Amino acid sequence: MNEGRLAIVGDGDSITVFKAAGVATFPAESAEKAQTVLRRIAKDYQVIFLTEEYARAIADFLKRFDEQPYPVILSIPSKNGSSGYGIEQMKSAMERALGVDILFND
Repeated sequence: MNEGRLAIVGDGDSITVFKAAGVATFPAESAEKAQTVLRRIAKDYQVIFLTEEYARAIADFLKRFDEQPYPVILSIPSKNGSSGYGIEQMKSAMERALGVDILFND
């Protein structure tokens, strides 16, 4: 594994800006393609950002990464804005790990 390496998977327009910041970019034109890319790169990156639309569509596939320390897969808004899915996932992961919601207090 390349220590500290970051990657992003999503539609081309949503991920372009990350390339300028030194993040490895992997364009995918559909959720199915994103899943294929994730399978291929999962061992090479510690943190992988994934646009929310694709993360929601392949949520069952992403569950396989929940029990592993790496890669950490984080949902981020796409060029279309946030659907709230990334926040929902973060809240759920924190509740699983800590047994309580410490950020949102709902």
